[in-house]
Amino acid sequence: MKSFLSKSGAIAAGLLVAAAILSPPLLAETAAAAPTPDAVNAFAIDNFFLFICAVLVLFMQAGFALVETGLNAAKNTVNILFKNLMDMAIGAILFYFIGYGMMYPGDAFSGGFFGFGSWGITTDMPDIAAGSLYPAVDFLFQVAFAATAATIVSGAVAGRMQFRSYLIYSAVISGLVYPISGFWQWGGGWLNAMGFHDFAGSLVVHALGGFAGLAGAIVLGPRLGRFNEDGSPNAMPGHNLALSTLGVFILLVGWYGFNPGSQLAIVGGDNTAAVMKIAVNTTLAACAGAVVAMIFAWGLFKKPDLTMALNGMLAGLVAITANCDVVSYNASLIIGAVGGVLVVLGIMLLDKLRIDDPVGAWPVHGLNGIWGGIAAWIFGGQPMVAQITGSLVIPAWGFGTMLVLFLILKAMGILRVHKDEEMKGLDISEHEEEAYYGFDIYTTQ
Repeated sequence: MKSFLSKSGAIAAGLLVAAAILSPPLLAETAAAAPTPDAVNAFAIDNFFLFICAVLVLFMQAGFALVETGLNAAKNTVNILFKNLMDMAIGAILFYFIGYGMMYPGDAFSGGFFGFGSWGITTDMPDIAAGSLYPAVDFLFQVAFAATAATIVSGAVAGRMQFRSYLIYSAVISGLVYPISGFWQWGGGWLNAMGFHDFAGSLVVHALGGFAGLAGAIVLGPRLGRFNEDGSPNAMPGHNLALSTLGVFILLVGWYGFNPGSQLAIVGGDNTAAVMKIAVNTTLAACAGAVVAMIFAWGLFKKPDLTMALNGMLAGLVAITANCDVVSYNASLIIGAVGGVLVVLGIMLLDKLRIDDPVGAWPVHGLNGIWGGIAAWIFGGQPMVAQITGSLVIPAWGFGTMLVLFLILKAMGILRVHKDEEMKGLDISEHEEEAYYGFDIYTTQ
């Protein structure tokens, strides 16, 4: 009996030893799945940081709406506000269903030019660690960028484009055009493989929208009365510069989500230092752009022009967006200053070419978007060939695709409103609503 018990004990001991040998991997896997409190805190802080930045960028829609409204005639106010609202609403839905999957296809892409990963966004929880992002917050940040690219065009085509055609445009750029070029750079596409650097979107967002707006302005033609028969321009001042000024300040605040948020994390000394550097560069470039645009326009036109200074600040912001993480503080001042000069020259060039851009969307976003990409090479040490390539290809993509779309809409007879409707104002002719009820705002401009 004793021998039997001894054997049984030996067998049991052997089984326990075997279990102990086999179980550590499972136990280790379980232990690895439990993040430390520090990792949980870092994950929460980084994701909350990006969420706040996404909210700031989304609020930029209000800034664009106010800038465009103030720089245009009062009779088109409802139309402009409506377009900005739909840029956000349509853009978010289409970016959710198809845009996000095209911009971030994972391994499901062909040759670095096009891909599609999945519909919608995943709800899978990522690894809990510093710098790891929950897919929903990443989507919110990126959809705000998509809405920004779309709404840039609104000001360039203000006062003469049919609302239904604008909705078609907004859907195409948010759901197709922007995600494809965004994939080229931020989704691991061919520009990224070249070493092209566009940190927060001087090209991917702003130049794309600016050149799309240029295509729209060319195909639509100028507003009635904007140019004389000899080609000389007539001033068509905006109806409320207070709104435009407030809008620029809102955009400035929103840019602190746009640029610092593109670091995607704030936990850790390196990330915190990078975010603060980016914020300072953003501030200096914006202020340099405003001051230099004011001085340059003052010298040319013999008077200080508020609209030029406002656009100068926006130009500085656009120009620094591609390179704010890699240039010095002194360089950011130069980049912003050059942006201030370029925006004034760009507005003058459009007048010479008889292209009507009521808010200066192309000089601010298109021209300075290119400058931002080139400045990343000159001041940030990024590869010359890659920077020049990206700074040409993305604007060409935005201009070419939207030129085709606008020409199709024109051929269908649904692009531009009738001249009587334009004279009356799009608020009444398109929407039968008034922004300033009780005031007589019927004008010939």
